[in-house]
Amino acid sequence: MATTTPGHLAARKKPLQARSMVTLDAIFEATIQVLLAQGLNRLTTTRVADRAGVSVGTMYQYFPHKQALLYALNERYLDMVADRIETTCSRHAGVPIAEMVDALVNTYWAAKTERSDVTRALYRAAVELDNDALIAAFAQRVDTATIAMFCTAPDVRFADLSLVNTTLLAVIFGTVRNVFERRLPAGLENDVRDQLAQMCRSYLNQAALTDADAPS
Repeated sequence: MATTTPGHLAARKKPLQARSMVTLDAIFEATIQVLLAQGLNRLTTTRVADRAGVSVGTMYQYFPHKQALLYALNERYLDMVADRIETTCSRHAGVPIAEMVDALVNTYWAAKTERSDVTRALYRAAVELDNDALIAAFAQRVDTATIAMFCTAPDVRFADLSLVNTTLLAVIFGTVRNVFERRLPAGLENDVRDQLAQMCRSYLNQAALTDADAPS
């Protein structure tokens, strides 16, 4: 994700070889495990290094402190979510609007719920970070992908697609965040997801131009 990382949160080096990527993967997974097992307050780079099976020296080659590690972990997570949304939008270009919105809701929901404990841990960790640049970069990627998809819908047009898109994503993202914060039972989560998709379909249909509205 193309961002300007705050200087105090920047990683010391980027992995360039396959072996370095494997090491970094192990560090990130160990970070998640420590977060889940011991909580944010007990997360340290030393504990992560021990869980990952790497030396503290290797750890510090990448991350000078805990905050830099958490920033990189959040960046990796948002990249994953953005990648999945972009793929979904590309695959659903040209289908009816209802199929587009169902695919979008299901993709975002799945990305957040496949490891729901990790999502909750990262929500809590993000509070301590200066992650405005990460959020902005993520939003730009998602906006670009969803607007490009909606432009190809064969059955609707919008007077202000940017506004419609921003409103729709705010509803989707906000609903998913609320579901996590409330820790709803799995069955109720699924019901909320279905209601969310229905609500989004209704909104897009209401926001669409009618034949009378469309320019001649």
